[in-house]
Amino acid sequence: MIRINLLPVRAAQKKARLQGQLIVLVLSLVVTGLICGGLYASVAVKISAEKKEIAEIDKEIKRLKKTLGEVAQFKKLQKEFQGKLDVLAKLKAKKTGPVHLLDELSRVLPDKLWLASFKESKGAISIKGVGLNEETVARFMRDLEASPYYRQVELKVTEQTKKSGLKLQKFDISCRAETPAAPKAK
Repeated sequence: MIRINLLPVRAAQKKARLQGQLIVLVLSLVVTGLICGGLYASVAVKISAEKKEIAEIDKEIKRLKKTLGEVAQFKKLQKEFQGKLDVLAKLKAKKTGPVHLLDELSRVLPDKLWLASFKESKGAISIKGVGLNEETVARFMRDLEASPYYRQVELKVTEQTKKSGLKLQKFDISCRAETPAAPKAK
């Protein structure tokens, strides 16, 4: 009988299978490496894009903080200017007070009544003068009380005096100055 030795064929087949498996292994490692490299590159690109966006947002925040600082400075200046305008308005209101007091006094001053002095201090007013008779002095006081600029009109002293042969009434009146409320604008 003839015998055939098949061992070398089996070894060659085994070697060929091993080479095929190595090739598949190498190819799968290469494909896996390529996939991982692609994913890494993709993530790196996204990270780079996000970093650029963060840098732009930081620049925008710095610009807005600068603008916010300017706005705060403008609000501070506006408040300061408003305070100055308020002071000017108060000064203007107080400036016209004496003018109105004297104008009203001249308006209610009757004929045959003469003023000797007019003093105002912190809202308290003292008026001294001479009138032809008691009726003239009383009418002056009544008109003064009806005025919106004078309140609490009181006669302190009245006495009769002679001057150039005439009997006159010397008087001393005290009252309070009042600033009437300004009419509201519509």
